[in-house]
Amino acid sequence: MKIKLVLRVLAFICLVVSGAMIFPFVLALWDGSNDAIAFAVSMCAGVAFSALILFFAGKNESSSMGIREGVGVTGFSWLVASLVGALPFWVSGEVPGYTDAFFEAVSGFTTTGATILAEIESLPRGLLLWRSLTHWMGGMGIIVLSLAVLPFLGVSGMAMYKAEVPGVEAGKVTPRLHQTAVRLWAVYVFLTLSETVLLMAGGMSLFDAFCHSCSTIATGGFSTKNNSVAYFASPFIQWVIIIFMFLSGVNFSLYFMLPQKKFREIFSDEELRGYTSITLCSALAIAGVLYASGILRGLEYTFRQSLFHVVSVMTTTGFIVEDYDLWPEFARFMFVILMFIGASGGSTGGGCKVSRFIIIGRQLKSEVLRLLHPRAVITARMNGKPIPRATMDSAGAFLILYMLMLTLGTLITTAFGIDILSAFTGVLTCLSNVGPGLNTLGAVENFAGLPGLVKWLFSFCMLAGRLELFAVFLLFLPGTYRK
Repeated sequence: MKIKLVLRVLAFICLVVSGAMIFPFVLALWDGSNDAIAFAVSMCAGVAFSALILFFAGKNESSSMGIREGVGVTGFSWLVASLVGALPFWVSGEVPGYTDAFFEAVSGFTTTGATILAEIESLPRGLLLWRSLTHWMGGMGIIVLSLAVLPFLGVSGMAMYKAEVPGVEAGKVTPRLHQTAVRLWAVYVFLTLSETVLLMAGGMSLFDAFCHSCSTIATGGFSTKNNSVAYFASPFIQWVIIIFMFLSGVNFSLYFMLPQKKFREIFSDEELRGYTSITLCSALAIAGVLYASGILRGLEYTFRQSLFHVVSVMTTTGFIVEDYDLWPEFARFMFVILMFIGASGGSTGGGCKVSRFIIIGRQLKSEVLRLLHPRAVITARMNGKPIPRATMDSAGAFLILYMLMLTLGTLITTAFGIDILSAFTGVLTCLSNVGPGLNTLGAVENFAGLPGLVKWLFSFCMLAGRLELFAVFLLFLPGTYRK
C-alpha cells in the first residue's frame, strides 16, 4: 500500500468534513447560540489535523490508486470523518462524552440514525443541521464526492469507487469516473431540493424541511423532533417522505436512464421489481394484521402507517410515526426480516441488498435443476445476463460474514447484561444501518443507556455495514499493507 498517497487523500477528506461545518457555524452565528464556538474550534481542529496528515505524508508524485489504496482510503476516511465530525457534539457540551459524540457522528455518516440523544428539540439549530449534514454527506459517500475532485489532484479513484459504492457490483455510468461522481451528486441534490420544496408545501419550515430531506434522501433517519415525523401529524408530509424514501432505496444508476427514455429497461430491472414487490407485499400483510387486530382504525390510515414503516425499515431510513414495538409479533418479525434484506444495490440504503438475495435465489434454483437434470447446462441469469461465478461466490460470502458478525456481536452484547432481543436487533440495526431496533432499543427508545464498550462495538458494526463488511475487514489483514 502506498501509505503517503492514502494519507494525502485522507487529508482531503478531513478538509471536506471540516469545511462542511461552515454551514452550521453560520446558522449558529445567525441564531446567536453557543454552538458557534464549538463549530469554530472544531473547524480549526479539523484543518490542523488535515495539515498534520499532510505533514506525515510529505511530498508525493501523483500516481494511480490500486485496490489496496482504495480499501485503505475508504475504510480510514469514514473513521477520520467520524473522529472530526464528533467534535462539535463534544466541544459544545451537548453530548456528555466523546464516546457518545463519536457514536452520534458514526451513526450520522453511516446513515444509521441510531442516537444517544433524548431531548433533540433542546439542541441548538446549528447542531441539528450538522446531524443532518453528516447524513447527507455520508449518504452518497464522501468518497464519491471526492471522486469529482481527485482526478484534478492526479489521483485515480476507481478502486475507491468499487470499495465505497454499496451493492454486489459497482459500475461506472459514464466513461470518466469523476463525471460519474458529479452526475450521481446531481441526482442526489435534485432529489433533496425537490423533497424540501414539497415538505415546505406541506407546512414544514425551511429548516425542518431541509433537515428531513437530507435524512430522507440519505436514508438516515435523524429528525429535528423528539417524536420524529410523527410530530407533524400530516398525511401529506408522510406520503411525501414515503415516496422519497422509496426513491432513495432504488439503484441510482437507473436514474441515468430516464433522460434517455429507457423506460422498458428501468421497469424490467429485476432488482427494482423485487424491491417494489417486497415493499408492497410486506405493507399489505402488516396492514391486514393491524386492521384485523383493531390496533389502528381506518383503511387509509392503517395502510399508510404500515407502508411508512415498511419503507422506512427496508430502505434503512428509520423514521417513525407510530411505536411499532407495540404492534403484533407478526409485524415486528416482518421488520426484522426487512432490516436484514435492505434496499437496492447502488442506493443510499443499507442491509444485505435485494440483489444479493435474487442472486442467491437464482443460484439455488440452478442447483436444484442441476440435480434433476445432471447433464444439462444450466446458467443462472439476472436481467437476462449470466451471473458470473465470482458474483455468486461474493454474494454467498457476504451473507455468511454478515451472519457471523450478527451472531458474534449479539453474543458480546448479551455479555453486558442486555436482553437477547435488544442485543440481536441492536446489532442487526447497526449492521444494516437502520437505526431503531426492538424492545429497549425500539422505536421510542435510544442507545444512551448502553455501556461504553457496547457503543464502540455498535460503532464498528455501523462502519462495517456501511462499507459492505469486506472493505473494513481487509484493513485488519497484513497483506493489505504490503506493496
